[in-house]
Amino acid sequence: MHPQTLRQYDRMGLVQPSRAPGRARRYSQRDVEKLQEIQNLSHDGVSLEGIKRIMQLENQVEALRARNKELQAELEAVRLRLQENSRIFAAGLSGDVVNLPRGKRPAARTRSQAVVLYRP
Repeated sequence: MHPQTLRQYDRMGLVQPSRAPGRARRYSQRDVEKLQEIQNLSHDGVSLEGIKRIMQLENQVEALRARNKELQAELEAVRLRLQENSRIFAAGLSGDVVNLPRGKRPAARTRSQAVVLYRP
């Protein structure tokens, strides 16, 4: 690419290369990939303002994907916490409601403790 083209892209904010002492531009591999993408879009007839908008939208999509991933991880953590802290209730031997830890069953009733409903 022509140096004037690179300066124009820098002024527009399409690529932000780092600077070496003496103000020389240093392009990273990511910058080179962006420049190739800009060149391809330009050859396809997209204006520089259009390219700038496309790149802004691509950055926004990437940020939203990262945020979505964070929220999914947070949701999963909350689900696990709720599952661990959820309480289970059962009827006690005397008919009262008792709280049981997850994975535990109420004590089995013996025949003498069984409640029998009988109507004559």
